[in-house]
Amino acid sequence: MKDASKERVETETKDWAYMAELPEIWHGFRLERLTRIEGDVYDLYRYVNPDSHRSATVYFHEETKEYKVRVRIGLIEFCRMEYITGSFESFDHLLREQFDQMLQDLSHFNPDHIGSIAKEKHFMEWEYGKSLPKELEGFGLFIHPSEPLEITNGSYIIIDYCDFDVESNFIIYYNMYRDEFSGEARIHNIPDVSYDFDSTELEELEEKLNTHLVARLQEIRARAEKERT
Repeated sequence: MKDASKERVETETKDWAYMAELPEIWHGFRLERLTRIEGDVYDLYRYVNPDSHRSATVYFHEETKEYKVRVRIGLIEFCRMEYITGSFESFDHLLREQFDQMLQDLSHFNPDHIGSIAKEKHFMEWEYGKSLPKELEGFGLFIHPSEPLEITNGSYIIIDYCDFDVESNFIIYYNMYRDEFSGEARIHNIPDVSYDFDSTELEELEEKLNTHLVARLQEIRARAEKERT
């Protein structure tokens, strides 16, 4: 990070009352005051819950010269678009107004935040989804269709089978702009795309899960174990 960017952040946050008054524990998350630089990112603080594999980090991004919040749920990390701003004063206001609710929603699923288009696909009431095994090929069902996770670009994670020990998982996404389902793996946190699960309706997705899911998880497991050695 350039000295000018570092100086800007440290000047703007030096007497930051909001950060100084943050609670040590908030909705089950523990505060970590980071003030660390990694590449072009200056992390200020984060709230983390290791047991639920969730965290929210407040930071400055030198590339865009903006303050941001990134959220990590399981192995997925993404930027919350509503917090992005180049103004420190605006960022302070956004955090005061919205961060409490965001942490609360991270700690407990809030169905009110699922958009009407996604609800019309009915994966939250999907009978097949209700019967998904809690563990399959050593992967735990981390995200269930009844409690989908909205991320970015109109996408929801509706299924996530995850093994945190090898940082690998398999995800089914629904994208409301394309109105389609798709699958993606992460092997040691590196994305690995498969087109075997591309579907437009739940019935089609169900058939493809029945055909390919176990084999795909076995493949992910084998590659994760091989690449760990």
